[in-house]
Amino acid sequence: MLHVGALRTVLYDRLLANRQGGECILRIEDTDRSRYNADSEQEFIDTLRWVGIEFDEGPHIGGPNAPYRQSERKAAGIYEGPIQELLAKGHAYKAFDTPEELDEMRLTQQVNKLATGYFGGKWRDATPEQVAQAEGMPFVIRQRIPHDRKIVAQDAIRGRIEVDGALLPDPVLIKGDGMPTYHFAAMVDDHLMGITHVLRGEEWLPSFPLHWLLFEQFGWTPPIFVHCAVIVGSDGKKLSKRHGATRVLDYGAWGFTKEALKNFIALIGWAPGGDLEVMDDAEMAAAFSIDGLQSSPGRFDIEKLQWLNGFRIRQMTPEALLDAILAYAQDSYTQSYWAANEEENPTGAKVPVDGRLLLARLNRIVEAAALDREYVLKAVIEEQPRVVTLADFGEALEFFLMDEPPMNPMAIAKWFKDPIAGEIFDWIIEKAPDADGTAAGYEAIIKGFQAHKGLEKISPIVHPTRVALTGKTFGPGLFELMAVLGNDRIVRRMERAKGLL
Repeated sequence: MLHVGALRTVLYDRLLANRQGGECILRIEDTDRSRYNADSEQEFIDTLRWVGIEFDEGPHIGGPNAPYRQSERKAAGIYEGPIQELLAKGHAYKAFDTPEELDEMRLTQQVNKLATGYFGGKWRDATPEQVAQAEGMPFVIRQRIPHDRKIVAQDAIRGRIEVDGALLPDPVLIKGDGMPTYHFAAMVDDHLMGITHVLRGEEWLPSFPLHWLLFEQFGWTPPIFVHCAVIVGSDGKKLSKRHGATRVLDYGAWGFTKEALKNFIALIGWAPGGDLEVMDDAEMAAAFSIDGLQSSPGRFDIEKLQWLNGFRIRQMTPEALLDAILAYAQDSYTQSYWAANEEENPTGAKVPVDGRLLLARLNRIVEAAALDREYVLKAVIEEQPRVVTLADFGEALEFFLMDEPPMNPMAIAKWFKDPIAGEIFDWIIEKAPDADGTAAGYEAIIKGFQAHKGLEKISPIVHPTRVALTGKTFGPGLFELMAVLGNDRIVRRMERAKGLL
């Protein structure tokens, strides 16, 4: 499944390509066949398409560097020439060690407290006669690491990286089944495909000198390597689901917009300069620079994602926002995710989410919009300044869309006990036709009751009225929500409230 670290890498690739007029290539590095999953490959493509990241070349669209799956490139014989070249130059060798011999080597290293790894064994310096005698036995092909010098590599973020060659084991380039390893295939493909920049996670830094050395041994110019810093939680610890990090598609199910998600992910470990924070794709591409990438860990702060998402929601036109809510509610992944997750805590909230209840609320919005889009649009406008995610609209719009919205028992106990509550409800029922359906008209009714009773403050009227209309003690402005509800709904809810006194 595509997670935030991989998404960030691809996003940086796309921004860099856009900034420099280059191309972004999707290559499937599937040489470890035991880990390959065709569904995962498709999810990568589908997820990135949902986020809005497209490739210029790849297995799903083709291109001049096809094929793009390394298993297919191996079948086409693409790696045969390079490995033979490396053998001929003496930079690689065949190793015929049996599994038992390798186990014995590791055990000896551990007992003697030596560095573990394959530092040559008996095959690194075997004679041609010894190799000829072993032909027909299973073997792997290993890279010959020079043990008599330093290996110097260059990273765009960290600069010069120097490692003593004697400390590096000889990695496998071609496995026993003839399949190349990532260490070999990726570097060969980078050269053959004309890759100019390789962006990847810093977990590859220990292997980086080996990869750089391969370019040197072939006599090729290496691409610019960029090892992006690790992403940690807001507490500085390893990123996990409790920090809010999970499958990228889940952010869509939780109601985050792809625009806010990309904006948020881009800023984890990248400083665009100035006061830039809220950016669209074009603005990010215009500002993106490798020089702005940081070497220190980037923090995943779910609260910042929430802020960015809320900001995006408030920037949308009401029509566009309603369309986004309806598309989100009817999305197949939204539906399947919440149908299978009855108790989730996806956004750092302390209260778990009941998936079935959330879906019921979202479906109610869809049904109501089909019957009276204009009414739902008015309700959305009232809640737009307050929500954080598209999912929040399910609960936020509930009292607008239900004939009898749920009533908070504590709110009833607090605000309906005063004898004045019944008088308020009767007054509103009687005066509602005079409001002409406007917020100002309903405000005049409420203030009229305040003057009628000679009350110094209006809050003793506002609170029981709000609870009677919405079942809650908080929400949009009272007079504005009354204008949306309209006289008929107001009267019915006042009658219902009288029965709860």
